[in-house]
Amino acid sequence: MARNIVVEPIKFQSVREMRVELVERKGVGHPDYIADSASEAASRALCEYYLKEFGTILHHNLDKTLLVGGQANPRFGGGEVIEPVYIVVAGRATTEIKAGDRVEKVPFGSIIVKAVKKWIRENMRFLNPEEHVVVDYMVRKGSADLVAVFETGKQQIPLANDTSIGVGFYPLTPLEQLVLETERLLNSREYKSKMPAVGEDVKVMGLRKDKSIKLTVAAAFIDSQVKDIGEYLNYKQQVVEDILNLASKIVPDYNVEVNVNTADMPDKGIVYLTVTGTSAEHGDDGATGRGNRANGLITPMRPISLEATAGKNPVNHVGKIYNVLAEILARKIYDVSSDYVRDVYVEILSQIGKPIDNPQVVSIKVIPLDFSRSELPSNIVSEIEGIVNDELNSIKNITRMILESRVSLY
Repeated sequence: MARNIVVEPIKFQSVREMRVELVERKGVGHPDYIADSASEAASRALCEYYLKEFGTILHHNLDKTLLVGGQANPRFGGGEVIEPVYIVVAGRATTEIKAGDRVEKVPFGSIIVKAVKKWIRENMRFLNPEEHVVVDYMVRKGSADLVAVFETGKQQIPLANDTSIGVGFYPLTPLEQLVLETERLLNSREYKSKMPAVGEDVKVMGLRKDKSIKLTVAAAFIDSQVKDIGEYLNYKQQVVEDILNLASKIVPDYNVEVNVNTADMPDKGIVYLTVTGTSAEHGDDGATGRGNRANGLITPMRPISLEATAGKNPVNHVGKIYNVLAEILARKIYDVSSDYVRDVYVEILSQIGKPIDNPQVVSIKVIPLDFSRSELPSNIVSEIEGIVNDELNSIKNITRMILESRVSLY
């Protein structure tokens, strides 16, 4: 198959060489992350049901979840949730199957509610899905044309559900790696055992100016795990020290400053305290697609896709599949070309109704180590084209990788 693969060096300053760099990550308990997770958990559960009952994944897209924040009264020693968080999973799905003279209904409502509550139970220690959250759904049948596209491609190469762009890049800059690992540290099981007072709602904003890095971290603390404001301040200082220790390993050559919960006004008794570990308990809202991109970061200095990866079906929705594929390609291409390039950018454009293994274009842009080179060596270009073709030839494997949680989505 002749594919439209374009490999080109670009004379563009690498992000790591810019004087100013900005990176963000929204952590597990952030309302936007919860919304993404609700969409994805619901989609995975539907996939499991479809496979078990019908032997194949049927058409669905549940990528329009809205989280409406509740109301809470946190206080040292333990407060209460006054008004629950409201989560509504919205989208389209196959809600019934015609089998001869009968129609078999899909219990999509109970599937979605159970899946979202299960995710909350497994990922949030103090947010009780039965007491603190109302999970709802607003799901309708898919449009006839998109269902037809899905069904037509089911027995062969799936046909694209949309015309959209997937974007990936590699490698990460030191700041990007630090921001990613900071949130992962604070939300790791080991850290929760050591510091149970730190909630799951952790947002990390990174600023680098030349060789100086400033991290601004918003970390929700659990009121029942903190006895008074003195203990809160001690815990907060411990978080700062733990992040600085992590930074010394990841960015040893940078001057790093860490600020945690900068809106605190201890003298007025105002600190970032929560009952459940998430700001969603008291008015902070969330929506699918407003959080991290497929590599787990929000990177305004890089090309990015605005497509939400969460909740889209993993069979033919290129808004999901191509973002995952672009990340995979960027890593593999960098591995074979790192002697020649600083950065690899991958952009993949689909066309609705066309086979997903033959996109309109796969654009590979590389920032060369040597700007005097107008082209990459021909053998490297051939190897890059081979990687792209290999991955597109096996593109259906991405569905399984997604279902088995072997790739990052947000």
